[in-house]
Amino acid sequence: MEQAIIKSRALIEAMDYIRKFKNRVVVIKFGGSIMDDPDAIRNILRDVVFMQSVGMHPVIIHGGGKAISHAMEERNLEVQFVQGRRYTDQRTLTVVEHVLCNEVNRHIVKTLESFGVDAVGLHTLDSGVLFGERLYLEDEGRKIDLGFVGKVNRVNGHLIQAVCGAGTIPVLASLAADPAGQRLNCNADTAAGEVAHAMKAEKFVVLSDTHGIRTDIDDPESNIPEITAEEIRKLIEDGTIAGGMLPKVEACLRALEGGVKRTHIIDGRFPHSLLLEIFTHKGIGTQINA
Repeated sequence: MEQAIIKSRALIEAMDYIRKFKNRVVVIKFGGSIMDDPDAIRNILRDVVFMQSVGMHPVIIHGGGKAISHAMEERNLEVQFVQGRRYTDQRTLTVVEHVLCNEVNRHIVKTLESFGVDAVGLHTLDSGVLFGERLYLEDEGRKIDLGFVGKVNRVNGHLIQAVCGAGTIPVLASLAADPAGQRLNCNADTAAGEVAHAMKAEKFVVLSDTHGIRTDIDDPESNIPEITAEEIRKLIEDGTIAGGMLPKVEACLRALEGGVKRTHIIDGRFPHSLLLEIFTHKGIGTQINA
């Protein structure tokens, strides 16, 4: 009986959020080591199906860095990184596109379908949804060529909205096409921020193997539950936020610039972390507000 009462209280707490987010878009980015854990992916996708079942419009965008590196090693292709970004020549791009579209994206779609919902992969092999341009890095005034690496500068939001309106969950791979049709490998965090920005999503959630934002990365007690965009920029300036957390945070800031009301960085390995962040008062991870 006690367990039933606890569950009832949880449902009552969720009710206001369910009403608030009905028919609203929530962009969810998958990444990190959870991409290599079939059980974690399945559990998260079950939560995504719940979100759709109560009237929300979830939009998924994913990367697949570790799977790409593994596939390249199997083909005896050298993995090269320049300032933390994967150098992408034509052979690397072929592997990237195959892994993201034919393996990772297809697996997510099939898993969603196994829960009885409709899902569709939106990527460079089937449909145009992300468009971009070549990305160059700067180093002491010099342009650094990264090969076929790009940044998203346009999102086909009408297509994504149409898919959501048809009761289907769109699943996007982090690949874009330039005006000439050349495929480009894009950072998944950055691409997801552009999607949330373009869709003016109600929420943007970055799911990874990270704990959220900490003032001290080695101290679990220093986790920041809620923070503003202005405070985030100060933490970037003083170096508190750096490394792999930086593109996640910058994606959240980009989403907020587009009118997204709330952004979140949470640990996808934690059971039902997605639902706890969206449907409870306290949540987990870090919420970044405008």
